[in-house]
Amino acid sequence: WKRTDTGNSKEEENSILTSFNRNFRGRNDGNSKTMNFLASPEIVTAMTFAGTLTFNPMTDTLLDPQNRPFRFQPPHGDDLPSSGFAPGHATYQPPPPVPTPDPSVSIVVDPASTRLQVLEPFRPWGGREFKGVRVLVKVKGKCTTDHISAAGPWLKYKGHLENIAENTLIGAMNADNGKVNVVRNVITGGVGLVLTRNLYSLADTQEDSIPEVAKDYKRNKIPWLVVADHNYGEGSAREHAALQVRYLGCPVIVSRSFARIHETNLKKQGVLPLTFADEADYDLVAGGDLIETVGVSDIRPGKDVTIKVTKEDGRVVNIRARHTMSEDQIEWFKRGSALNLIKEQAARTA
Repeated sequence: WKRTDTGNSKEEENSILTSFNRNFRGRNDGNSKTMNFLASPEIVTAMTFAGTLTFNPMTDTLLDPQNRPFRFQPPHGDDLPSSGFAPGHATYQPPPPVPTPDPSVSIVVDPASTRLQVLEPFRPWGGREFKGVRVLVKVKGKCTTDHISAAGPWLKYKGHLENIAENTLIGAMNADNGKVNVVRNVITGGVGLVLTRNLYSLADTQEDSIPEVAKDYKRNKIPWLVVADHNYGEGSAREHAALQVRYLGCPVIVSRSFARIHETNLKKQGVLPLTFADEADYDLVAGGDLIETVGVSDIRPGKDVTIKVTKEDGRVVNIRARHTMSEDQIEWFKRGSALNLIKEQAARTA
């Protein structure tokens, strides 16, 4: 994503060709105005020589270093290797199914590192209803795992949860104001830091960036949730999109529908994914609303949950929601994460 051909502008409109499926906005170079077109490796190679999208490798000519014109010949290849496939070497020895811990080995991570951070287990669920939960953001439209946990320059922080959490939901559009990564902080009233091109700066906008408000709520022990649109979490199965919201204090996400893999990833991290029983109820919730659950304390497969929404004018709206938690997944939820449960089970069999 380190571009050298677009000058100093990070918002320059331009087009690129790639032969791999990475066509989310900003995925390649962090510039949302870069348009990425998918093509075959042969076409991408030919266009690289030409350096212009107006070049047609089937009919147009180029100049070689001696200024002599030449044309590309149509590529060809074998469907299968002429000598067959190499059998390889069966030398791999798998480790034991349950490795024996070696107490002589210690893992040391520099506490000053910005790239690596030791993970702390998430707290187990206390068995009670969720109360005093604020709606951090009501997401409008498409919200993929790339919107929830952006890639590009953030990838260097994949081993440091606190640092990569700074990009949480920065690509999400707020349904309340039509802005991306801009929400109201019910604690401060909104004057704070705004994320611009991955750098924070002071701005008297009466609104804050999503990760800044999430961190402020966490510091003040205020749990928060996300209200999402259809197919929330579509995209690659990146665990960070679930890890980050859990780390910043989100116990519940309510959506019109979930992408299947992301829904499971949320469950693994101890986040409760709920869907509106009536999709139209999405319109009844707004950012800053106060949320209380009814029916989570005795959660079981197939049992609906009620979301009690208290609006800022004092009105109360009750919304019915569903979950797809199995018995095993409810155990993840109770322990705080699937990893917590695995640790307990390993300790019992040791």
